[in-house]
Amino acid sequence: MILGAHMSIAGGVQRALERGLAIRCRAVQIFTRNQLQWVAPPLTDEEVERFRALTPRLRSVFAHTSYLLNLASPQAELFRRSTAGLAEELKRCRLLGIELLVMHPGAHMGRGIGAGIRRLVGGLHQAYAAADAPEVTLALETTSGRGTLLGRRFEELRDILDAASARQDFRAGVCLDTCHVFAAGYELRTRSGYRQTMAAFDRIVGLGSLRAVHLNDSAGAFASGVDRHAHIGAGAIGKDGFRLLVRDPRLRGLPGVLETPKGAELREDVENLATLRGLRRG
Repeated sequence: MILGAHMSIAGGVQRALERGLAIRCRAVQIFTRNQLQWVAPPLTDEEVERFRALTPRLRSVFAHTSYLLNLASPQAELFRRSTAGLAEELKRCRLLGIELLVMHPGAHMGRGIGAGIRRLVGGLHQAYAAADAPEVTLALETTSGRGTLLGRRFEELRDILDAASARQDFRAGVCLDTCHVFAAGYELRTRSGYRQTMAAFDRIVGLGSLRAVHLNDSAGAFASGVDRHAHIGAGAIGKDGFRLLVRDPRLRGLPGVLETPKGAELREDVENLATLRGLRRG
């Protein structure tokens, strides 16, 4: 697995790559804009040039959409803003040369899973048509299933991918978040539990659809639905679960990034990456 971390774009998108390189990341995930605002200033030529110059120094660079997006929403205005927001992020990815964009599937807000999936897939096709960025693959992130969130069960992700692929105007896959799947009730802590979880994913979705992994321990209990990330080995999953993950030959070549709490000096990322590398070496 290509190990790294999510990095802040404060000071410009290129600063995220500089931060990642400074602590020996081989993979970096970024936001292409402020993730908590609908409107963002355009990328400058200098940002784009510097970003593209630094990208080859990393094995994997990919992006995550804003947390505001909810393409499964039945509310017309939120759906419109979310679809337009995704189109803008796809354009930014194309400009930066990023070929993978991770997105939460969204919440159906009481309308039901089937209605939410139909709404989401329709919004995805609208966004891709507006962005004209078929080269950017979308990775739907597994979720803890809190509230009406889509993506708690592997079957929901399969149904979204199947519906999206019917028109074949963009590529889609899955990003597996360890905290989220554990909180959703998929076991990772033991060898037998890990095997069962990965076998279920392969049978229902297909390991060939996996595009990235978020490496987060869980501050919440198993099957709690609680989405709270913890440092590697400091949560309910524990080091044994991550040892199984980073040694799994089927995940070789996939980016695995941290989304764990950290300070400005990135000391926590350094320590978590050291732990993961140690588990991989044995």
